[in-house]
Formats: sequence, structure tokens, C-alpha cells
Amino acid sequence: MMHLQSKHLLGIRDLPKSDITIILEWAAHFKEIINRPIKKVPTLRDTTIANIFFENSTRTRLSFELAQKRLSADVVNFSAASSSVKKGETLIDTVNNILAMKVDMVVMRHSEPGAARFLAENVDSRVINAGDGTHEHPTQALLDAFSLQEKLGDLKGKHIAIVGDITHSRVALSNIHCLKKLGAMVRVCGPTTLIPKYIDSLGVEVSNNLDETLEWCDAVNMLRIQMERQTDANFPSLRDYMLKFQLNAERLSQLKKELVILHPGPINRGVEITSQVADSDQSVILEQVENGVAVRMAVIFLLAQGMSRS
Repeated sequence: MMHLQSKHLLGIRDLPKSDITIILEWAAHFKEIINRPIKKVPTLRDTTIANIFFENSTRTRLSFELAQKRLSADVVNFSAASSSVKKGETLIDTVNNILAMKVDMVVMRHSEPGAARFLAENVDSRVINAGDGTHEHPTQALLDAFSLQEKLGDLKGKHIAIVGDITHSRVALSNIHCLKKLGAMVRVCGPTTLIPKYIDSLGVEVSNNLDETLEWCDAVNMLRIQMERQTDANFPSLRDYMLKFQLNAERLSQLKKELVILHPGPINRGVEITSQVADSDQSVILEQVENGVAVRMAVIFLLAQGMSRS
């Protein structure tokens, strides 16, 4: 069996391409398993995993929990919103208390960039980053890449566009790193005020023209505007944003090809994408949800194999 070089999944930037390839290969195996009548395997029967979410995220937490249970792991769910973290307990105190219960692996979402790495450096457990601030969201990038491979095959040389609020999106950053490592050409598109100044250094193209970008790309990943992370007015009005950057049936009808359409969710229907497009045959949004379970099963399984070797 092929093994990961990495002990943790903290981000895509430092993840070797070989690890990405192994994870995606195992994801295909686990997708086949979760489509069987009996969807559960006894692989991690003696493994305990804690899901620690300092930010709310129903979809990601449920996807991880389902993946863990499909692998027969014991699961502990911890919500910081209702915990003693509010009383001043530190991140390390919280996690060490959980690890004292003999937890083997921690899945954590936190509002601070770098929180997952800090945790991995300070506790004796495998750590999976389920999103750290505006930094990275590695399992989302992996499931997006897996979904794209299902539709487009090898991603080398394929043109992938990421549209919307790039500045505040950890999904965008992880996707850029992942797609570039898999050989794809990547373009980000959105208002200048929502594209970070450093983006050129990541080797991506930049555009403020959605129609031209749709002509260029094979697939488009639509991101929502993260109003909760914004402190300034980054565009004149929501109507202006929708006029320039909404993916709708009229725009798609101008193309002489079919695109693969992704969205990491949650969708602001009628803002960055219309319901007609989100629910269309070109959309793989529901496939992304299913693939998320398979990819997270692969990540958890492969990191657990690493525990048995260390």
C-alpha cells in the first residue's frame, strides 16, 4: 500500500503532489464503497477522532462525521460555542483535555490562520485542518479536484476559473495550490477589491471580466461573497456585483461549450449563481457533497495508517 509522506493535513501548499495523488486514488475506492448497500467498513474500529469546531460549519462537520462513521471510528464532537473556551480556556488546554481521553486524531476548524499548524506542533495527535480563518481548507480543495477529475480526467493543461470573493476565501487559496500541483491552468476572476495583491506570486491569471473568463475555462468554481469577513465596501452594490459576476443561464447560453460548474457552498442563490444554473446538468454541486465524504474517508484512513507506522 502507498503511504502519505505527511503526518497531518494542515494545508495544500506544503502537501507533496504524491500525497494528493494517493488521496484522490483512495477517494475513488471509498466512493465505490459508500455506494454499496452496506456502506460501512471496519477499518478504523479502534480509532477515536475528535471534531473540534471553533466556528460553525454544519456541512463540513457532518461530512467529516459521516466519513468517520463509515470507517467505524469512534467520534467525539466538540463545539467551542457551548464550551469552557468562552471562560478563557486556551486552545491547547481544550485539546489536551480531549487528548487525555485517548483521542487519536483531531479535526479542527478555527477562525485564526495557522491554528491547525500550531495545534499539530503542540499535541501528540494527527491533525486535519477543516478550515483556518482565511488561510486554507485542504479537504475542500481535494474534493473539488476529485470532482473535476471525474468530469475532465487528467487536470494537466485544463483551464479552471475561480470566481468571486478570492480575498476572504480559504477555499480559493487551497484550490489554487492543489490545481497548480496537478498541472491545471488557474485564473481568478472578481472585483479588483476582492482579489489579493499577492495573487500573481501564486502563478495564476487575474481577470475582472467574467464573460471572457467563461470563454477561457473548462470549469468554473463559484464562490460566495463572505460578507461576515468584510469590513469595507468592496463593490458599489450587490446589484452591481450580480450584473458583472453572477453566473446565470443567459451568460451560459452565449458559450459554444458546456462548462463544469462547482460551488463549495453555502450557495447564495440569486447572487453569485442563479438556482437555474446551480441545479442544471452542468453543475456538479451535489456530486461535490458526495465526493466530500469519500475524500475525507481517504484522508482519515491514510493518516490513521501513518499512526500505526510511527
